[in-house]
Amino acid sequence: MKVLVKLGGTLLDAAESRDSLAAQLAAARGCGVELVVVHGGGKQMTRYLAERGVESRFVGGLRVTTPETLDAVLKIFAGSVNHELVASLNRAGALAIGLTGIDALLVEAEEMDPALGAVGRVTRSNPALLHLLVTGGYVPVVACVAGDRQGRVYNVNADQMAVACAAAFGAERLVFLTDVEGVLDDDRRIRRVLTAAESRELIAGGIATGGMQAKLNAALDALAGGVARVRIAPGAAPDVLARILAGEEIGTEMTLGEAQTA
Repeated sequence: MKVLVKLGGTLLDAAESRDSLAAQLAAARGCGVELVVVHGGGKQMTRYLAERGVESRFVGGLRVTTPETLDAVLKIFAGSVNHELVASLNRAGALAIGLTGIDALLVEAEEMDPALGAVGRVTRSNPALLHLLVTGGYVPVVACVAGDRQGRVYNVNADQMAVACAAAFGAERLVFLTDVEGVLDDDRRIRRVLTAAESRELIAGGIATGGMQAKLNAALDALAGGVARVRIAPGAAPDVLARILAGEEIGTEMTLGEAQTA
């Protein structure tokens, strides 16, 4: 089974949480799951910039990426966050390799909006490197940085990076491990199953906003791109990945069709 797991940066900020997730990922790989990991690091980025007196500015939930911020993107996303996770995976027994979308043009992007600076919109993902590494028994760990054929570098939303890689890799399952319990409806209840149409209704009704709106939009893109099953789940739950892969209804599963349960 091909699975892509996207890890939110908040889950990777503390060593205990990072090591727990790494152990779960290594266990899944040991059971034969063909695994790719994509991660963010927004919390770490904001802290790094603040320590240097740089204010983080966001437009529509996207970080305005000046040349100074882009330098931090490479240091934090592609540097410390990526390598700390790779080290945790290696310690857990997985052979992990840290990457960005720049490597072998794994993920190509273009400028999204000049007002946002070096924020990229994904235009293409080239999965040959992922296939090569996974077939060789490695776990690719991809930071949310992309490039183009002119050598430009872009800060890319981590959820969209995960979707692009999952669709190109042919992942059967995309799992977003986050710092929330799942998708809430207008009664603040977790929806165990959510159709694409219901997701759009939550967004249109202003119920799913901010980060959750971005997650739902990414999940919709993944389903449209051929990923059969998409789940949004709490990364801090005990043994969360094994439970999801075993079929437990934890968090929210997104589907194209009609929901069977609520």
